[in-house]
Amino acid sequence: MNWKEILPELQKYVTEFGIHIISAIAILLIGFWISKTLTRILKKVLVRRNVDFTLVHFSTSALKFALYLFVIIAAVGQLGIETTSFIAALGAAGLAIGLALQGSLANVAAGVMLIIFRQVKVGQFVESGGVSGTVEKVGIFNTTLVTIDNKVIFIPNSKLINDNIINYSEKDTRRIDLVFSISYEDDIDKTKNIIRSLIDADPDILKEPVTLIAVGELSDNSVNIFVRPWVNTNKVLDVRFRLTEQIKKKFDEENISIPFPQSDVYIHQR
Repeated sequence: MNWKEILPELQKYVTEFGIHIISAIAILLIGFWISKTLTRILKKVLVRRNVDFTLVHFSTSALKFALYLFVIIAAVGQLGIETTSFIAALGAAGLAIGLALQGSLANVAAGVMLIIFRQVKVGQFVESGGVSGTVEKVGIFNTTLVTIDNKVIFIPNSKLINDNIINYSEKDTRRIDLVFSISYEDDIDKTKNIIRSLIDADPDILKEPVTLIAVGELSDNSVNIFVRPWVNTNKVLDVRFRLTEQIKKKFDEENISIPFPQSDVYIHQR
């Protein structure tokens, strides 16, 4: 064995490999630093835009993972290791995982869309898929609602985003739809004046838009008066319950009857 011939080649190989190692370490250090910097910038932008914390955490984690993966692949490639097969294997594994978790990934995508487009927000009262409640949390996989009677409902985000969403809290004001039935013998103008006086005296009912009070229907047993007051969204239930009770009591005082369905039975005797 001729060491004089081997040593120069070995020295050359070590030098070249050492340069590759140093370059790979430099790529890792600089790449990780850039990744953390970009992640911090994204987090600040999202927080400044009042994006939900769940989305902030998810977005920054996803970006950091993607950047770290890119940096590691670049560093491995700098060492002279073939990365094509590595990337192919990684892609195949990602595809397999994606197929196995396609339902969960659909929920994740739907959750991101819900948070970005802010179709529902924490604290809002919404209805979807036959259930309703106050939004307690918009998570990555599901949205949590709390019903009026304090039940907790978990709705998968993909189901929520594919159903119609009725958001009762999005607007500052809402209209209350009430119907009061009186008999055909009662005075319609008197009834409307009674309702108008109660509405004018209620401080929670808005002056604009003007409350509609009109005969809306002539049914089999009654004349139906439609009442449509406008209130602030947070006063809907209070005004509905209070006004209904006040009108009933006032009808009793003024001898205005509220008819009920009835049938006449005729007996024929032979």
